[in-house]
This record gives sequence, structure tokens and C-alpha cells, in this order.
Amino acid sequence: MTDDRLIVALDVPDALSGLKLAETLGDSVGFYKIGLGMLTGGGLALANELKTEHGKRIFLDMKLFDISATVTAAVRGLAQFEVDFLTVHGDPHVVAAAREGAAGTQTKILAVTILTSLDRTDLDACMLEYGTVPDMVTERARRAFDAGADGVIASPQEAAAIRGISAAEGGLIVTPGVRPGGSELGDQKRVATPAQAIRDGADHVVVGRPVWQSADPRAAAQAIVDEIGGA
Repeated sequence: MTDDRLIVALDVPDALSGLKLAETLGDSVGFYKIGLGMLTGGGLALANELKTEHGKRIFLDMKLFDISATVTAAVRGLAQFEVDFLTVHGDPHVVAAAREGAAGTQTKILAVTILTSLDRTDLDACMLEYGTVPDMVTERARRAFDAGADGVIASPQEAAAIRGISAAEGGLIVTPGVRPGGSELGDQKRVATPAQAIRDGADHVVVGRPVWQSADPRAAAQAIVDEIGGA
């Protein structure tokens, strides 16, 4: 049974591989993420096909960042594909520009707080200001919501803190870095299980490798849906 709280990341090489995976998953998955890794492999064409011909919801994970005019123009163009979610970096000027580009469409703008593959050591290397990762994520989320974001991208470890701020009322929290029990972490550092992410306030969990690297992707997806349902 489909539960759109699960978003499966189609982090596969090209559109043909993505379509084959989606066909394998069938009605067990109704929401897919397509990111930069597939952009040159026909990602936009796949997004359009899954949306218009298969009735799937689409999360286009572009993490846009540029001057305001460029972000507005890029979002305006991408929103023509009628994607459900589109990511931009969580800087307030980027979020505001993206909202302008998405005006009049159903595309929801999600602001990236801090990537789930980063920890405090990584932020130090990037010369980002001192502070704990949870505090920085929560503050970036607050500023993004104030700038007009429909939702934010954050690790499941920060979901509860974000849900607790007034600016997040009515907003979406989408959590990558979700790993079913026993799964390898890969390049993720701030993780939790699907059930824990939902209990802590996430509206959607994004899972990629634990599904598409599984010997039985459909069963793996269904197990996550069942876990979410029990949360």
C-alpha cells in the first residue's frame, strides 16, 4: 500500500534505470526524488514521465543557489514540470527568490538547512560560524520559513527541534539521512530510522540506497512503509 510519507531517491545513473526501478517498485511507492546526479542522465524527462504517465509525485532535488534573479528564473522554468517539491539552499534571499519563481504553481519550495552528510568538523572546514549543528539547523530553518519556504530539509535528528519552533507551524519537514535498522550509513552522518523520524515530526522521509541496493527493492520499500505506519 502506498504511503507518500516515504520518498524513494532515484539515485541511479540514468532515466532508463530510474524508470526500471520505479516499475519494479510499482504501487508500493508513490513519491520519488530525482537529484543532480541524474540531471544529465535524463532526470527531467524521467520526472515528467513519472508524473504525467504514472501518476507519481516528484521531488526535484536541485539545491539551487545563485543570485536572486537567476534563482527566480530557474525555479520558474522547473515549476513548469509541475513537480511537487523543489529544493533550494536555505539562505533567505534564495528562498524568497524561489518563492517568486514558483508563484502561481503547485510546486512547494523546500529549503536545505545543513546537508545530512556534514558534521561540526565539516562546517569548521567550510569556515562556517561556531555553533552546534542542531542549533544552526534550527535557526536556518526558522529564517527559511520566515522568508517564505513551504518546508525545510534537515536530518531526522533535528526534526523535533524544528517542529517546536513557531515559524514551522504548518510547514513541511523532509528528512534525508534515514536508514532502516541494520542498514549501512554510507556517506550520511546524522541519521535515524524511518519510524523515529516520523515520531519526531518529519512529514516525509527520503530513502535511497537501502531500497535500490536491496536484492528485493519492492520488499524493502514495503518494509519502510510498514514501519512508518506503525509510528
